[in-house]
Amino acid sequence: MKAKVQAVIEDELNPDALDFDTLDEVLGFHVRQAQGTMHRRIIEILSEVDLTQKQAATLWLVGANPGVSQTGIGNALRMDRATTMAIIDRLENRGVVIRRRSTVDRRRHELYLTPEGQTLLIKVKKLVKAHERKFSARFTDQELATLIELLRRIYG
Repeated sequence: MKAKVQAVIEDELNPDALDFDTLDEVLGFHVRQAQGTMHRRIIEILSEVDLTQKQAATLWLVGANPGVSQTGIGNALRMDRATTMAIIDRLENRGVVIRRRSTVDRRRHELYLTPEGQTLLIKVKKLVKAHERKFSARFTDQELATLIELLRRIYG
């Protein structure tokens, strides 16, 4: 009996030994597995510059779109208003993003990178691109383009 229990315990340590009972045929299961793997790694990498994934994406979009609104960032990253505000507050408190009231619409805040933010964005892009190369190297250029297009169908 003890040997059988030990075999079950060893099987539990090997995820390939489990019976997935068609769970491995569920698209969402595979998307979540892939997302989880990439997410854990990017969290580790971005910790080098003390940023979360959403903060890094916000910094990236502000850098590419000077004067973008908070709403524009939130919509692009599919974040609610409170989350967007908290992220921008943190980046602003860190001194990498500034808010300016729009001269066209006083209700709107425009976002810009500070010089420190521009320097940080350069580091972020290098880290993220190195991270991406590790995963994209598993695919041909055509496979990668197809994968991205297929994933866009899910969330687009």
